[in-house]
Amino acid sequence: MRAISFCLLLFSFEVVAGSATARKAVSKRAQASDLVNEVTSGGANPNTIINRLKHLGEESFAAHELGSLLLKEPDLEKRRVMAQVVAGLGNPQGEAGLIAALNDDDGPVRMYAAQGLGRMRSRAAGPRLAMALADPTLGVRRDAARALGLLADPKHGAVLAKAVKAEDDPETRAAMLLALGQAGDKKQVPVLESFLAHSSESARFGAAAGLCMIGAPAGQKFARAQLASKDRYERMQGLMLFEGSKARTAAPMLEPLLKDPDRSLQAVAARILYQGGDASKIDWLVLTSFQALGEDRLPYEKELETLRLPDDQRRAILRKAGIK
Repeated sequence: MRAISFCLLLFSFEVVAGSATARKAVSKRAQASDLVNEVTSGGANPNTIINRLKHLGEESFAAHELGSLLLKEPDLEKRRVMAQVVAGLGNPQGEAGLIAALNDDDGPVRMYAAQGLGRMRSRAAGPRLAMALADPTLGVRRDAARALGLLADPKHGAVLAKAVKAEDDPETRAAMLLALGQAGDKKQVPVLESFLAHSSESARFGAAAGLCMIGAPAGQKFARAQLASKDRYERMQGLMLFEGSKARTAAPMLEPLLKDPDRSLQAVAARILYQGGDASKIDWLVLTSFQALGEDRLPYEKELETLRLPDDQRRAILRKAGIK
C-alpha cells in the first residue's frame, strides 16, 4: 500500500507540474494576444511590443497573427506599426505577410517589409526584393539591397550591378555595392572595381568592402593602403572593409593585426575573424583580455560585449587554458 501511495503521490506531483507548465504556456499566449490586440488597436510602441514578445517567447504566434492582418488593415498608421513589429520579430511565420507588404502603397511599410525579410534571410522574397531595388522610395531601395546582400546568393549579382549604376543616393549606392560583394558573383568584380575611383568616398569604400567580401585583389590592395596609413582612423577604416567577410578570405590581411600595437585594431580584427567563421578567435579575445591590465582590457571587452559572450562560456575558455 505504501508503494502504491508513493506512486500515486508521485503521479499527483507530475500532474500538478504538468498543469503548472500548461498554465504558464496559456498565460504567455494570453499576454501575447493582448500585445497583438494592442498593436491592432493603435498607439502601441513597436520596440516595446517587440521586446515583450521576445521575452515571452511568442514571436512565432505574433508574427503569424500580425502578418495575416497586415494588408487587411486600412488605417495607415496602424499598418506601419504592424509592419514594423513583424519586421522586428524577424520570425519566418511573418514571411508571407511581409512579402505581400512589399506591394503596399506606403513607402515605410515596404521599407519595414524589406528589413524584416532581410532579418529572416528569406530566399522566397529574393525576386520581389530584386524588383524593390528600383522602388521610388529611397529607404526601400536601400533596405532591399541590404536584404539581398544577406541572402549571399550570386544569382542576384546582375540585378544589383544594374541597380548600383542607376543609383544616385550615396548611402544607398554604398549599400548596393556592399550587397554586390556579399552576393559573391565574381562576374561583377569589374563593376565593383569601376567604383574604386569614384568621386564619392562612400562609393569607393562600398566598392572596396564588396571586393574584400569576394576576396578580389583590388579590394585587398585598397584595404592594404588604408592599413598602412599612420592615421589611426584610416587604419580602422581599412580594417572595417572586412566586416562580414569569411575568415578564410580575410585572414591573410587580418591575422597580422593581432600583433598590432593598437589594441583596438587587434580586438576588432579578432572579432571580425571570429564572426567570419574562425572559432579560435573567441578564445584569443578572452585570453588576451584576461592577460591585459587595467584599461588595456577595454578594447577586448568591448568586442566581447558586442558578441554577447555568456559568462559560462568565458569561464570554460579560461578553464581550457588552465586558468581557474
